[in-house]
Amino acid sequence: MNKHKKIYLKDYQPFDFIVDHVDLVFDIQDDHTRVTSKLKMRKDLTRADETTPLVLNKGKFDIVSVIAGDMVLLPGEYKSDDETFTLAATPDEFVLEITNILKPDENTALEGLYRSGSILCTQCEAQGFRNITPYPDRPDVMAPFSCTIVADKTRYPVLLSNGNPVKSGDLDNNRHFAVWEDPFKKPCYLFALVAGDLSVVVDRFKTASGRDVDLKIYSAMENIALCGHAMASLKQSMAWDEKRFGREYDLDLYQIVAINDFNAGAMENKGLNIFNAKYVLADPKTATDDDFMGIQGVIAHEYFHNWTGNRITLRNWFQLSLKEGLTVFRDQEFSSDMNSRPVKRISDVKNLMAAQFPEDSGPMTHPVRPDSYIKMDNFYTMTVYEKGAEVIRMIYQLLGQDLFRKGMDLYFEKFDGMAVTLEDFAGVMETVSGRSLDQFFLWYTQSGTPQISMTRHYDDNTGTLSLTFTQTTSPDRNQSEKKPFHIPVRISLINRAGETVKQDKLYELTKPTQTFTFENVSADIYPSVFREFTAPVRLTTDFSDQDLAFLMARDTDPFNQWRAAQTLFINEIKKLVAAIQSGGAMTVSEGLVQAFSLALADKEKDRAFLAKALALPLETEIKDHFEIIDVEAIHQARTFLEQILAEKLTAQLKDVYEICRSADPADISGAAMADRSLKNLCLSYLGCLADKEIQDLVQEQFENAGNMTDEFAAFKILSHMNPEKRDDASRVFYDKWQARTLVVDKWFSVQAQSSLKDTLDQVKKLTTHKDFTMANPNKVRALIFAFAMNNPMHFHRADGQGYEFVAERILTLDKINHQTAARLCACFNLWKRYDGNRQALMKKQLETMAGQKELSRNLYEIVSRALE
Repeated sequence: MNKHKKIYLKDYQPFDFIVDHVDLVFDIQDDHTRVTSKLKMRKDLTRADETTPLVLNKGKFDIVSVIAGDMVLLPGEYKSDDETFTLAATPDEFVLEITNILKPDENTALEGLYRSGSILCTQCEAQGFRNITPYPDRPDVMAPFSCTIVADKTRYPVLLSNGNPVKSGDLDNNRHFAVWEDPFKKPCYLFALVAGDLSVVVDRFKTASGRDVDLKIYSAMENIALCGHAMASLKQSMAWDEKRFGREYDLDLYQIVAINDFNAGAMENKGLNIFNAKYVLADPKTATDDDFMGIQGVIAHEYFHNWTGNRITLRNWFQLSLKEGLTVFRDQEFSSDMNSRPVKRISDVKNLMAAQFPEDSGPMTHPVRPDSYIKMDNFYTMTVYEKGAEVIRMIYQLLGQDLFRKGMDLYFEKFDGMAVTLEDFAGVMETVSGRSLDQFFLWYTQSGTPQISMTRHYDDNTGTLSLTFTQTTSPDRNQSEKKPFHIPVRISLINRAGETVKQDKLYELTKPTQTFTFENVSADIYPSVFREFTAPVRLTTDFSDQDLAFLMARDTDPFNQWRAAQTLFINEIKKLVAAIQSGGAMTVSEGLVQAFSLALADKEKDRAFLAKALALPLETEIKDHFEIIDVEAIHQARTFLEQILAEKLTAQLKDVYEICRSADPADISGAAMADRSLKNLCLSYLGCLADKEIQDLVQEQFENAGNMTDEFAAFKILSHMNPEKRDDASRVFYDKWQARTLVVDKWFSVQAQSSLKDTLDQVKKLTTHKDFTMANPNKVRALIFAFAMNNPMHFHRADGQGYEFVAERILTLDKINHQTAARLCACFNLWKRYDGNRQALMKKQLETMAGQKELSRNLYEIVSRALE
């Protein structure tokens, strides 16, 4: 395994040249694209002199010509390889024109210019622009861009780029052109181009100042009717950002293009967002309620980047959370305002706990602002995004909404058009609040998840309740000793009647141990702590199961009700795992069954909340509560608990199922979604029972569902029953939806996550299916990722065949798409937490990958860190 060089934050230096303007011409031919870039440049005379060379980033393509000023340079007068283009000397001011040839049809990495079906498109973040033309491919080099696209009019009738269209026309030989100009300076990672035969949905938005903005969403003609929800979400986002943050859109045109081949979810290119079709296309028949929510959130996220990411960008990639963490916080707030705030908060925290907490304790642990990287693509992580959003949320909590808004206003005023740092953001918050965030800034520079323990002491003589909090953070590869974090804690006190006796108040932990006292309270008071999850910490308390059952029913904070319910489930599963490991009898406490039943019977509760609170933690979430992960015991314990709850509460589950069936299948309102979520939770519990009447009920819903949410829910249940029912349902589902590629992705995913014994064999067979290809990230995520990340019983087979299968696919994928390969390899990150046999088997596969001669830098970084 060849070693690759690390890039360090401490080594950052500004670029030695200034780019004043970029003019690009794309001449699209059948088998290649000819790119001509004309860069108007000058030396930064505060840094450069006559000896300073010009070094540009460059990908693997052929250069046709180089013109510097008015001189045509011969190959010996410049240096060019697969990574850089160099001029040994330049005048102080000059124009550099470079022409090169690209082969987008051969670009399977999906970075730079590539083909997705019949469409040519670009993806430049983080470092893809260098694969288009030689350029200083870094976020702190900002310039206005113009772009001319020339192509065949029949094959590519639509020609799009950033900014505003300024000119277009016909040429000879059935060719045509379009010229686009973006008046705002931007880094090259925000450049975008799309050429293809696309249909469009058009709408208009009137801004707060009275300007009309044209809105266009492009997709393949057969999908254009599925863009309505995305358009509605875009208009909601624009109105919300004006109201909440005072941010008005700045161009006359906003465009979105949906494509099928994309490494991530979407890209916020200025004025021309390019989206994975999964986050644009939806109607109730083909998309689940979760899909609708996901589209709304991602549309908003990319739109909000216009100010937090585009108008104000990053000094270097280490500052990535400055745009991503801040924008995730903004899209979370938007979704909370558009829907149920408690349910959205629970969903976000559940996601954080399931994926980011393990990341913090694994080999890829890193601060929200990393100190170093080999390949920046590997740091588009839960830590940078979701934990980064929690850090912004803590600042919001500490300052309050009004001061936070003032800080945001100052941030936009002071840094518009600039490339800045996390220190700059923290600085404006300090300015408006008058308080220091020095200790708080450890959240950006120190890795790990703080472990908080809370203990209670009640003094009968004085009527005083004391809450003592202790914080510890485990040492890791980044810091051997951890300093105490600055942690906001929102606390309220609740009496036995479920009434608040001490209103919400924000307290601040800044020391390893702190005690807060509450006077004149009775002995039966319950503290509700970290309300709304005020900080991304692991919390342990001295609450008994009886206390947790009370808080599950009576806490006045819905998030803490959910947390109490989930903690009860985890405590019960831990007891069951211990019984399995010791050979003892498995039993489920009657108190848990009663608490579940009482919650299910509560007609005042939001049904979407109940669906979250009463859902058992997944096996992939349960594992995080064990130092050594016992795959079989966790699976057996969770299955047993699910079956006991279903057996004891069969009648009640059926009743609630029937009550929730009345929602209109085509209704995507919050209330209808809530009904479906609770209905399908009840069906999933019932579906684990070997009862013919219930199996018929599941089959009936599968066959007669009026929307994809209900059909998909029943399909998942059938996939776990027995091979015959799984295979029959799979055949029916595929025959019905084979023309819809996004629905076929769901078909792959359900089969990959089946608990049936032959699942690995089925997954192997599906890799040869005509609709599966390793070249499409959505297909790989639907089948291989779903198996490796979401099916622990089969991925972690004791014979190691699951590991071998996935490792082979990773190596194959690394030659096709190194970003996707590296992300898939994360399934091996926690190998040291399994039993000795599985450790040895996983390590063997990691070493096999490490032994390959030509690993990509992306995969090398993941494998080498896992083996440290």
